[in-house]
Amino acid sequence: MKPHIFYVVCAAQRSGSFLLCEALKNTGLAGVPEEYFLNGEGWEDGEWARRHGVTSRPAFLRLVLEKGTTPNGVFGTKIMWNYFHKMLESLRELPEYEGMDAPELMATLFSHPHYIWMLRRDKVRQAVSWAKAGQTDMYAWHKGEKLKPKQEPAFDFTLIDNLHKLILEGEAGWRNFFEACGVRPVQIVYEELVEAYEKTAIGILEYLNVTLPENLVFGERQLQKQADAVNEEWVERYTRMKQAGKRT
Repeated sequence: MKPHIFYVVCAAQRSGSFLLCEALKNTGLAGVPEEYFLNGEGWEDGEWARRHGVTSRPAFLRLVLEKGTTPNGVFGTKIMWNYFHKMLESLRELPEYEGMDAPELMATLFSHPHYIWMLRRDKVRQAVSWAKAGQTDMYAWHKGEKLKPKQEPAFDFTLIDNLHKLILEGEAGWRNFFEACGVRPVQIVYEELVEAYEKTAIGILEYLNVTLPENLVFGERQLQKQADAVNEEWVERYTRMKQAGKRT
């Protein structure tokens, strides 16, 4: 079905967007929000495009709209701040988007989308999670999966500190974008989502004006919690070193 409701989940890494998108997908009514524009450029040359026989950028965009839409006509996607501008630059290479600023381009591409802003209160834990995932190349795994880390993670104060700054920059970037669009996004906080998984997803469906069945049945949750004792140890070490640095 051709989509008639569009939304974009806007986030920075490790904010809880995987969990939010799983909840939305598990409704069966909220599109299929994935990071379709992850590479920023050259999407039509990627494995996903090749698997579907796509060889051009316009065909890739049509594929995204097809795969990201549920039968009720709701389309969803997820975009991270750190590649948002590269994504826009790639889209501006197409004649129909040439010269457009970010708000106009997004409004044209996704027919004036709703914006859902995923945030995490604890930025230190977010940065630690990002540092660990970046080293292991394990950003999410599901029940029954046996993943092997690319390498064993090692505490790195500078890496965590830089990622903490990138998280703050990403939040500021999205805030400026929303102001430029003249919109007030729905804000979802990770710490609240964890406690109200289904309630949060239903609230978003209501915000999108999606018709709900009388007895909505969610799909099975598959995402596994990744934080462990290593995360907690890194949080404590980073906080200690950061405070000591401020004192000196």
